[in-house]
Amino acid sequence: MSHAAADNLMLPSRSFERGVDAYDIKLGMWVFLASEVMFFGALIGTYIILRFSVDQPWAQPGVILNVPLTAFNTFLLICSSVSMVKAFAAVADGDQKNLKFWLFMTMLGGAMFVGVQVFEYIKLLGHGFTPSGYREGSQLAEHALADPLKYGAATGGLYGSTFFTMTGFHGFHVTCGVVSMTYLFFTKALPGKYSQQDYRGIEAVGLYWHFVDLVWIILFTIVYLV
Repeated sequence: MSHAAADNLMLPSRSFERGVDAYDIKLGMWVFLASEVMFFGALIGTYIILRFSVDQPWAQPGVILNVPLTAFNTFLLICSSVSMVKAFAAVADGDQKNLKFWLFMTMLGGAMFVGVQVFEYIKLLGHGFTPSGYREGSQLAEHALADPLKYGAATGGLYGSTFFTMTGFHGFHVTCGVVSMTYLFFTKALPGKYSQQDYRGIEAVGLYWHFVDLVWIILFTIVYLV
């Protein structure tokens, strides 16, 4: 492949009329992310409507959920987004060593985020917080009976279902991102198949990763802090 042909890999073909000036993988990712905006927008919008349309109070922030732990997890995800920027900058400069390092750090940060979320789920389920509300006979159910306003006893079912749905779907998206980066790391980055002329996979997965990072910041704010 000639150098001129390689240069065109990151650009749309000149044989077509000018459009969005994006190669097919990047354009496909933008279209996919547009659908994801509608998906998470529907989830978040439904949560807001359910929460503020009922007369009964929800559990107060930090009473059930471990805010400090999740704040640390949020910091991990933000750091992984920064490392993805570093990986993209490295491959754009033709720096294979730093590409491998920063892509691995992004994978590690994403895997740690999922691990902390699984740990959080195990603890919450153990204490009696389930998708259907407070499990009968659990510690949380007893606390809710003793102080129904503080623990939002009347809205426990709505709280549990919306919490596990939104954070669960987001965790699934993060997991998909980690799997995708792992595939690229072992099949493209480690063998040195990326270059300054062709790093399409890194750019596409980077767009996806920044999106899930942004969605989590919104979820953390409205679910854990408000």
